Amino acid sequence: MNDLSYQLIKNGLDASAMRQKAISSNIANVNTPGYKAEKVEFESELRKAIGKSGLGMVSTAENHLGRSAAAEVSPEIVTAEGNSMNENGNNVDIDNEMVNLAANEIYYSALIEQMNIKLSSMSYVINK
Repeated sequence: MNDLSYQLIKNGLDASAMRQKAISSNIANVNTPGYKAEKVEFESELRKAIGKSGLGMVSTAENHLGRSAAAEVSPEIVTAEGNSMNENGNNVDIDNEMVNLAANEIYYSALIEQMNIKLSSMSYVINK
């Protein structure tokens, strides 16, 4: 499907799934000496891409139409920087991870709702 809103929702869902894995890994390794927490970078990169090109089409060559740079943004796992929370070099803050987990669940649910609306409207158009 070559629809910008569909691609953005799909990329957001990919980011949410990746974030769920990172948070789960952080929680599982809360007591592992030297473990550094992971986080997913997506929304900040998406904002940058939207700021550069907007959500319209981008021309890649004189006779070509391209896609918005926002559709090409994909999630990336990075090591969370910060001071060690424990004397063993581990920087996982369990309270912060639980907040991130709850926020990611809300984010995922909102994206699923948007995807359902998108697919429902497409189904309506196809069937009418």
